Amino acid sequence: MGSSKSVRPPWWLKPANKLFIQMSRLGLSFGGESPVVLTVPGRKSGRERSTPVTPMTVDGQEYVVAGFPGADWVANVRAAGEATLARGRSVRRVRMVELSAEDARPLLRVFPEEVPTGVGFMKRAGLVDEGRPEEFEALAGRCAVFRLDGIQ
Repeated sequence: MGSSKSVRPPWWLKPANKLFIQMSRLGLSFGGESPVVLTVPGRKSGRERSTPVTPMTVDGQEYVVAGFPGADWVANVRAAGEATLARGRSVRRVRMVELSAEDARPLLRVFPEEVPTGVGFMKRAGLVDEGRPEEFEALAGRCAVFRLDGIQ
């Protein structure tokens, strides 16, 4: 199974993210999913850092799953606790609450159904082999899962 390998972001991730951010700012979707641009201050520089994410809604609550372990945006969110999410011209602030591995398991299990484009990404990154729900569930504790709570 792919989870035993050390995982590095693929070479194409940064250029692809730039394209996805531009598409999202224009309000375009791809693969039937509508990603948002998550912006959070850098934990060292304090400069705003943006990355595309695809939230999923489970039981009326919104969540974001990190595409690979050690993502910079995850460390920045852990430091800041809050972020801005933008889809087209719609912008909102959220508190991002990281779930324990135990609480993340059922959400990771439904991830392939809720965010099908994420399956291909995680396969190419070497995190899962076939994209079965139990492979995603096994990523609990390796790939961060955040609950998004609105800020008034």
